[in-house]
Amino acid sequence: MPDHFDWHQEAQWQWDNRAESWSARSMDMWDSGSRKAIVPFIQSHLKQGSSILDIGCGDGYGSYKLHRSGYHVTGMDISGEMIRLASEKPEQAGISFLKGDITSLPFDANSLDSIMAINVMEWTESPEKAIQELDRVVKKGGLLFAGILGPTAGPRMNSYPRLHGEKAICNTMMPWEFQQLATENNFSYADGFGIYKKGVNERHYKDVALDLQQALTFMYVFMLRKAGE
Repeated sequence: MPDHFDWHQEAQWQWDNRAESWSARSMDMWDSGSRKAIVPFIQSHLKQGSSILDIGCGDGYGSYKLHRSGYHVTGMDISGEMIRLASEKPEQAGISFLKGDITSLPFDANSLDSIMAINVMEWTESPEKAIQELDRVVKKGGLLFAGILGPTAGPRMNSYPRLHGEKAICNTMMPWEFQQLATENNFSYADGFGIYKKGVNERHYKDVALDLQQALTFMYVFMLRKAGE
């Protein structure tokens, strides 16, 4: 491993190389897998016709589901290969897809009604810079829907090389850590729900504190509201 580690360059390279395998799985994840409840959750809180940025959109299938639900969607990803796949799908032709970085978004301040960021904050070099940029572009009183990997999520192993002193582009955090970071940066917790692996039943988490609910999750999906109206 060279002494100089360019996080941005490495992240682009890794996600470009994962693009085809990710795209082969994304439809199932959004339609019947771990992400199936996210768009219905957004629909229950965000009015049709609202603008929403899908940051970390991958091959764009989540963006497509939002678009089909009546939202004005922009999809963005750090991987040019992901954006190529998203842009080439005929059914996604009506959606704007852009290559870009979450820490430097090409939007005016206070211009977006909402943002969806599913398993994105864990893949940023500086989560605080990322959430500050999301705060900049979303309107006062606007919504941030963020999915954060829970302790039981296998993808968290992508950050394991750090324990050997190696560099990694996965910067895992606990859901409660993300919630605190968001609270420190102009967002407040409004609602959320956990996604659990098989074997975890509602009776295991129904009557316990929020942080204990999150401790059992594969992913916790937050709805956060930016301060102001």
